[in-house]
Amino acid sequence: MNARDLMRVRAQALGYPFLDTADLLAATPDFGTLPLPRAIARGCLPVRGDDGERCVVIGDPSDAELVDWLALHGGAPLALADPGDLVARLHALEGAARALDAGNGAASNAADDVLRGEDLSLRQIAEDASPVVRLVNSTLHDALQSAASDIHFESTAQGLVVKYRIDGVLDEVAQVADTRVAGQVVSRLKVLAELDIAERRVPQDGRFRVALGGRSTDLRVSVMPSIHGEDAVLRVLDKRQLVPGDGRLTLDRLRFDDDALGRIRELAAAPYGMLLVTGPTGSGKTTTLYAAIAETLTGRDKVVTIEDPVEYELDGVLQIPVNDKKGLTFARGLRSILRHDPDRILVGEIRDAETAEIAVQSALTGHLVLSSVHANSVFDVFSRFAHMGVDTHALVAALNGIWAQRLLRCVCANCSEPVAPSAALLERLGLHDPARLAGAHWRQGRGCGDCRGTGYRGRRAIADVLRMTDPIRQLLVERAAVARIKDEARRAGTRSLREAALDLALAGETTLDEVLRVTLADS
Repeated sequence: MNARDLMRVRAQALGYPFLDTADLLAATPDFGTLPLPRAIARGCLPVRGDDGERCVVIGDPSDAELVDWLALHGGAPLALADPGDLVARLHALEGAARALDAGNGAASNAADDVLRGEDLSLRQIAEDASPVVRLVNSTLHDALQSAASDIHFESTAQGLVVKYRIDGVLDEVAQVADTRVAGQVVSRLKVLAELDIAERRVPQDGRFRVALGGRSTDLRVSVMPSIHGEDAVLRVLDKRQLVPGDGRLTLDRLRFDDDALGRIRELAAAPYGMLLVTGPTGSGKTTTLYAAIAETLTGRDKVVTIEDPVEYELDGVLQIPVNDKKGLTFARGLRSILRHDPDRILVGEIRDAETAEIAVQSALTGHLVLSSVHANSVFDVFSRFAHMGVDTHALVAALNGIWAQRLLRCVCANCSEPVAPSAALLERLGLHDPARLAGAHWRQGRGCGDCRGTGYRGRRAIADVLRMTDPIRQLLVERAAVARIKDEARRAGTRSLREAALDLALAGETTLDEVLRVTLADS
């Protein structure tokens, strides 16, 4: 029995109504007699039901001081909720109120009246004179506290919508019903990223840095024109998200299964050749490459990286940031690195023919080259290099292996419960084997304060690791059909992303819906 179930039993014993996560979200807050700031300070939430009846939700009925205080301030009946759910609901209401308050006052201020402060401390936010600055800074503060990977500011016909991408999924967190606010917010972001605030017809890219809690976080900014003005998306480049609390960066952090982890470590320990990782943006490619380098650092090899940007500093490694404005591209930097006597080279991304050609030649001349490339699967990487004009014979000779990876959301440990998937869903995923289904432990999260009502909390990686063997190399040189190459890869022990994802679902670590969201049938 988890904490929520215990609270439910406790409520029944005391004769109080119990509100679960869905009830809290559905109930209408009522701050007529108990204002929001005071409710937050006391850790309670006054609500009004569909029947118009008022009650005050608390998380600890044994808090005699709070119960007595509420009796003196309105005397409304009490209801109980899980403390985590209650805190999450109060936090969401506070964030929405802060955003709306900032937005309502922003319309009367010109866009060039914003301040330049980049400190995201609560004290600084409270002291900001401009409502636009308060809106932007409070949003950035909340997004970083929520571990968002991206922040979306979307201009609509009604005003501004703010969304966070958390664990790979977009979640709307606030709306401001004023069309003038959207333009002023984007202008503020342009000022921070040193972009042209007068240009609204073409896309612009930039970056800036913010400070929160004694640490700095880089934000990459993309501004795009739309029919309602401009949209801005901020990518959070938070070094804290790359490493655990002890500061040690290892492949264990991504929680690959043992087979994939062993294969990746074997490839990363090779003395020369090329190792590629592919996957969509936000799939953990950078973290995996960093970890592969960090785990093999011995001090006896010269390790050089060229990245855009440098997201995490590795001791004992020469790290070079790309600077397109000064002409330092991946290709030019990689060509210079080869004259710097390297043993291992990390290229942030292979995105053009020149970089690809130099990387292959580097791997053929005794260096270990690690890099990422955008492709949908390990087998699509070969067509990607062919499209860039790289000689197939040279590529297969240089390549040691490729892995494709994805991140799946894990079921929230606090609110997970057993569930029986439908026969149609099992059929869709091709799960027919009775022996395999007999050992399944299907679970699903109900949604709680810990997981922001999503039922998921945290992610773990799955990988499709292809080690280059002589039969696979021969098939590639012969330009064999992809189906033949896949069959040979399976004989060599390669497991698809879909198979790895299904194993996690069978073990109750993720859901079948998440498997369908992240993987394809033949991936």
